[in-house]
Amino acid sequence: MSIQANKQLVLEGQVHIGIPEILRSAVEHALRMLVRDLETVLGAKPQLVTGTDKKAELCIRLAVEKDDIPKRSETFGFRFHSNSGISRMEIIGHDDLGLVYGILEFSRIYLGIQPFWFWADQCITKQTQINIPCLDYDAPVLKVRYRGWFVNDEVSLIGWKDPYPPTREVWEPVFEALLRSGGNMVIPGTDLPRDGIHYELASEMGLWVTHHHAEPLGAEMFLRAFPGRNASYQEAPELFESLWAEAIEEQKDMKVLWVLSFRGQGDAPFWHNDPSFDTSEKRGAMISKVIRKQYDMIGSSVQNPVYCVALYGEIAELFKGGYVELPDDVIKIWADNGYGKMVSRRHNNQNLRVPSLPTADDRGRDGLYYHVTFHDLQASNHLTMYPGSATFLKQEIETAFAAGTDDYLLINCGNIRPHVYSLDILRELWSVGTIDVSKHLNEFVSSYYASHHDELEELYQSYTEAAIQYGPHADDLAGDEYYHHPARQIIGHWLQGKCEQPDSRLFWAVGEVPFSQQVKNFEDLLAQGIQKWRAWLLRCDEVLAKLGTEDLRRATDQLRFHGALHLSGCEGFYWLCRSYREYQEQRYPQAFVYASESIWSYKKGLDVLRDAEHGKWDRFYRADWLTNIESTVNNVDTLRRFLRMHGDSPDFFLWYKEYVMPETEKHIYLENTHRNPLSDDELAQQLKCLTT
Repeated sequence: MSIQANKQLVLEGQVHIGIPEILRSAVEHALRMLVRDLETVLGAKPQLVTGTDKKAELCIRLAVEKDDIPKRSETFGFRFHSNSGISRMEIIGHDDLGLVYGILEFSRIYLGIQPFWFWADQCITKQTQINIPCLDYDAPVLKVRYRGWFVNDEVSLIGWKDPYPPTREVWEPVFEALLRSGGNMVIPGTDLPRDGIHYELASEMGLWVTHHHAEPLGAEMFLRAFPGRNASYQEAPELFESLWAEAIEEQKDMKVLWVLSFRGQGDAPFWHNDPSFDTSEKRGAMISKVIRKQYDMIGSSVQNPVYCVALYGEIAELFKGGYVELPDDVIKIWADNGYGKMVSRRHNNQNLRVPSLPTADDRGRDGLYYHVTFHDLQASNHLTMYPGSATFLKQEIETAFAAGTDDYLLINCGNIRPHVYSLDILRELWSVGTIDVSKHLNEFVSSYYASHHDELEELYQSYTEAAIQYGPHADDLAGDEYYHHPARQIIGHWLQGKCEQPDSRLFWAVGEVPFSQQVKNFEDLLAQGIQKWRAWLLRCDEVLAKLGTEDLRRATDQLRFHGALHLSGCEGFYWLCRSYREYQEQRYPQAFVYASESIWSYKKGLDVLRDAEHGKWDRFYRADWLTNIESTVNNVDTLRRFLRMHGDSPDFFLWYKEYVMPETEKHIYLENTHRNPLSDDELAQQLKCLTT
């Protein structure tokens, strides 16, 4: 290979990569990715040689003084040299993560491997040679110091493969995408078994690890370690402290962002286990005391520790009220409401929307915990893409940065695959601090699709316009859980014979009105949603019909999948509401037919999940335990059986005889020739035909 007269380095065939004699694990992982990327693009597996080998066209090494690479942690640069006819490019980093980011940035710029290549099924372009302009490059300073993902509600990752807890096969693509996005920290999963590989592998790949706010210091939950004991720090401080000491010992040699916190068991306020703390003063004093104890324990065992406190739920309220005192060097993490708005989250029907950002007189360091996916048993998006617009995300994050929260940004990334576009927006924001949403969308679509970019961009933009707005706020947009959790609540309320009173669990969505009106309010919103989602899907199908085979599969998974889940859920919930209206009027056969329409619609959602489970994604959605479409289908089926009891019982032949059987047959049939009642689906189809 050589640097040509126009100052380009040409790589072709088998590339030789010079590497240091001593490799840290994070760099080894990045080299594994680079070898795979080069082999995919050029068709030949690179050869790794020592850094002094003159064959090396690429050289990976740590910086020395003469390199003039900016002296910042995690930074890197590219340098080009030509001596005695031997040409090379050097990827130089100041530390392990600097080398990792340099390697992955080389892969993105020159090989075209995008951050979410695995999760979006990017089609990698084969090349006979790679032409690299010989221009030195220094990586810019990223906006946010600590940038990462909380892999939370990760049921798809858990259910995808048989081994539990998930193995390297599952976690490596997660951590690779995070590193390719410029991330440097992770909470790898929620309450997974402690013998899993997740924390070890994250650290091995160079990431800082941090903790769930319900598991301070990453310690074992109290009631798991001491079953049967009362989880009261006041009663048994030595037991809590023994768990914290054990966690510190286990992690003291890792890169850890230590989360200080004091919540009760099961992610609830601690006073649920210790009701003597019945005032804000008592609660705040105990939280302050515990956090100071954790802070001191870490400080005595770990060099230069980094501390965080999640201002989430009741701790945020107590801190805002002045009841919690924190050490000055602790990063305060402010949380959105789960729907992307930087206000306090909704608790059942209480939605105070207290601003969740530091004030102008705030001291110390601040960061963000932000959701692009959420699970709250109400209206959140879990299986589907974030329903808000890119402009909304831009406004919220840029406003938060302006308030000084740029020390830390932790994103709830869920199962990654459904949330690639939103995560890529946040990647740009944590890197640069701002985003041109139109330019970013153009680059995103161009990176993952080969053609019809303008039309695909329009689909990404209009997706948010189809979402049901169930409340007065811009973030009151329905995700996939909206069609399932409230629907199952309605069925339970109905079948328990409580129809004479409203369901208080639904006040947040449809108001404190009689139950029949609650159902009607859902019905009216769902009717509008059906129109909008049908129109969006129609447009989507028009665009997809123009795409080549690979783009069609990708667009089906990354775009149509989401709209189809919305429409199937919307229709299923709508027909459930219509069924209740007919039931109220004692039109039981019609209620039965509409309940059947509900089941058939919801089942389309299961078909959408199964269609997306092709190739490497086989069984990816089999653990849909949170939105849980199958549970909704089963709930509506229970309802349908209940409705058939109203007039077709006990022989389950009466509706057939009354509505379907020819009039002449009703007077001459014999019982012994009609002993096999129609199934619910068969009867519903025949009754439906009479009304359509």
